[in-house]
Amino acid sequence: MRNRWWLYFGLFIPCAAFAEWSGKGEAGWVLARGNTETNTANAKVDMVLDKAPWKYSFGGSGIYASDKNTSTAQRWEAHLQTNYDFSPRNFWFGGARYDDDRFSGFYYQASLTTGVGHKFIDSDTTKLSGQLGAGYKVLETRPSLAEDGVTVIPADKSTQAVASGLVDYSQKLTTTTSVLDKLTVEAGSQNTFVENALSLQVKINQSLALALGYSVRYNSDPPVGFHTTDTLTTVNLVFELKPEGK
Repeated sequence: MRNRWWLYFGLFIPCAAFAEWSGKGEAGWVLARGNTETNTANAKVDMVLDKAPWKYSFGGSGIYASDKNTSTAQRWEAHLQTNYDFSPRNFWFGGARYDDDRFSGFYYQASLTTGVGHKFIDSDTTKLSGQLGAGYKVLETRPSLAEDGVTVIPADKSTQAVASGLVDYSQKLTTTTSVLDKLTVEAGSQNTFVENALSLQVKINQSLALALGYSVRYNSDPPVGFHTTDTLTTVNLVFELKPEGK
């Protein structure tokens, strides 16, 4: 079957046969009943197509939490990236990211970035790569109350140039246990976004694993009344998808 191509946010993504893609999906769900009534669910997916010298990746994640009266967390994020290896260890990238977090003080943050990356370590047990780039970001804040508790600060939409950085690390501790860590930075004049996602994964069998995750998200200049830092701890079941024949 011939590949078709999607053009999305200025990035070319091949619609190759599904069997050629690899990736992981994970999800967790907690219900509490009795003295408290809470519901918490989160899900995440990441897919990769490696067709040297090109590499294509996309994914997304979401979290929802509620108590008896209302929702207490509602966030979703999507991202995609295209890489081109121009040497064994160096590559060019173009990426896009969209983030919608109802409880962060922002309606959304959307960015387009491009730059270069380097694979510092690329072995079967250890992988470490870094990226540096620049791009363009659009963000819109939610209405908020001033410190007097009466004056309403209206929503504001703005654009800014950003410097971007990413560090991606994975380490196999044993044949069944791995540590993964990804640090993402988008620094601009009006807001700097930083996220670090750390995960410990233990394989149950060839396709399933149990993952304990901890992530920290930081916005340097949220609207008045919102915190700069959010943390999330998850325990998820992970399903791994491999290309046919591997």
